[in-house]
Amino acid sequence: MAKQPMLKFVTVERDMPEKRGAEDRRQDFHEIYAEFADAKAKEQAGRCSQCGVPYCQSHCPLHNNIPDWLRLTAEGRLKEAYEISQLTNTFPEICGRICPQDRLCEGNCVIEQSGHGTVTIGAVEKYITDTAWEEGWVETIKPSVERVESVGIIGAGPGGLAAADVLRRAGVQVTVYDRYDRGGGLLTYGIPGFKLEKDVVMRRVEQLEQGGVKFVLNCDVGTDISFDEIRKKHNALLIATGVYKSRDLGGPGAGAKGIVRAIDYLTASNRVCFGDQVPEYESGELNAAGKRIVVVGGGDTAMDCVRTAIRQGAKSVTCLYRRDRENMPGSQREVANAEEEGVKFEWLSAPVGFVGDPVTAVKVQKMRLGAPDATGRQSPEPIEGAVEDAPADLVIKALGFEPEDLPSLWNQKELEVTRWGTIKAEFTTGQTAMEGVFAVGDIVRGASLVVWAIRDGRDSAAAILNYLNGATAVAAE
Repeated sequence: MAKQPMLKFVTVERDMPEKRGAEDRRQDFHEIYAEFADAKAKEQAGRCSQCGVPYCQSHCPLHNNIPDWLRLTAEGRLKEAYEISQLTNTFPEICGRICPQDRLCEGNCVIEQSGHGTVTIGAVEKYITDTAWEEGWVETIKPSVERVESVGIIGAGPGGLAAADVLRRAGVQVTVYDRYDRGGGLLTYGIPGFKLEKDVVMRRVEQLEQGGVKFVLNCDVGTDISFDEIRKKHNALLIATGVYKSRDLGGPGAGAKGIVRAIDYLTASNRVCFGDQVPEYESGELNAAGKRIVVVGGGDTAMDCVRTAIRQGAKSVTCLYRRDRENMPGSQREVANAEEEGVKFEWLSAPVGFVGDPVTAVKVQKMRLGAPDATGRQSPEPIEGAVEDAPADLVIKALGFEPEDLPSLWNQKELEVTRWGTIKAEFTTGQTAMEGVFAVGDIVRGASLVVWAIRDGRDSAAAILNYLNGATAVAAE
């Protein structure tokens, strides 16, 4: 009788792929986790309890069939595991690297709740698809039938690319427009290489190009081409721009030199890693080398900034967050990695002003947690008289992102937006009030997770296919 490959969580402890030492990883932008070896992937996948109600699957925005591909991995049937994995997820190897598994699938694992330590779902997911690329199992997109209809997609981030993949596989002609010179959006220019190496993103963009998706890059809609022009070129249009407008800092001295936006700082760093010439980096404007760095914010973008600064050779790196550690929105795993690498966290601290121009210090107001706000989180309130100066040569604002004013930028007053500036669109389909115009991802949700953008892109692509099929049927009558 064959040996049972599953239910090993009682005898086998949870184990992650080996993590590079802090001093070693401070020196470069390579990913910090090694790959699972085949035997280790099988062992860890075999810890899955194959529970009757898989909370990991239900708490995954893509509802990935996690128990099945864990079982297939444990049984050594890796190609089948990949095939199951990619049925629901356009970019499994990307989600395996950057999803906050501790808040989604792994955080809801049944054996975690029973005290045995969660299955390392993200690491196994990454291993499956990385192996698929190495073995040549990832095939070029080859539609069985070509369709005459075309769809324009504004934005080459995860939502737009996921939709492009689904539409192209259905034979639709797809053109993606993006303001940057490379596809990928924040996957390419917002997330540092130590979390997501760029060849992982670029090979997906190349896969789409080889499959017939056209990319029009360095194209700023509203400036280089109008929204109306794009709309006239296609049978349907998908808006997947993301949100790029940075929330600002106020207070005396907030306009001083040396106070920069996180998106500019991270984009410059990622461009340098591509080998691009970046004048703002070379001049020191967006370069942390030898400087005292203060990052303001407590989300994942702030974690990306502090850990990038460490790798650029900063003299010191401090992160200011107005609440305590337990109430920060960013990943606790990222905070731990940052602390290992030498980042200092100042909890219950908020900037109220800046000294010097160029900046030489941040005026920091110490806070305490008061009554809960509307979301249930305790609201920070200032401690009277508790203000101190934190020395800084470069201050990075990482307070989150808001939507740009697209109706004005694109001269489209009929494009309806919410009071937050996000586009109004139907749930699951992404259909807007404009005929044949859909919207997905952060431009609809507000700043959110990559996995949700992928989910939205896939769902909206299915709705666009239904829309095109309806339009074709009407035209045939």
